[in-house]
Amino acid sequence: MRAASRLELLTGAALVLDPSLVARLLFGEGLSPPGPETGRLAGLALFSLALGCWPRDASASALPGLLLLSVLVAIFLVYLGLGKAVGVLLWPAAATHLVLAVLLARAWAEKRRAAP
Repeated sequence: MRAASRLELLTGAALVLDPSLVARLLFGEGLSPPGPETGRLAGLALFSLALGCWPRDASASALPGLLLLSVLVAIFLVYLGLGKAVGVLLWPAAATHLVLAVLLARAWAEKRRAAP
């Protein structure tokens, strides 16, 4: 499981850093807009999934990975919205991920407080 998590971490990081390069390496062609932005969102999801699945003790949960995903996606969507033309669902998606991040952070904090 650790090897799979490492592979997904690397793939997610590569997609965040240069999604067009990953597409060229995989499919022989780069990405046209909004492909790079979509690729980065996929990279954030893979990166967070890999961290959430990283092997650890039995009491661990997926909360940290899900929290990381919501925070990173909210930040990235706000960044996109401030710098480029946006679709009608960008701001609602950013707000949804921000609310999810707050709820997940509260759940994680409560779980940590309740742990012996």
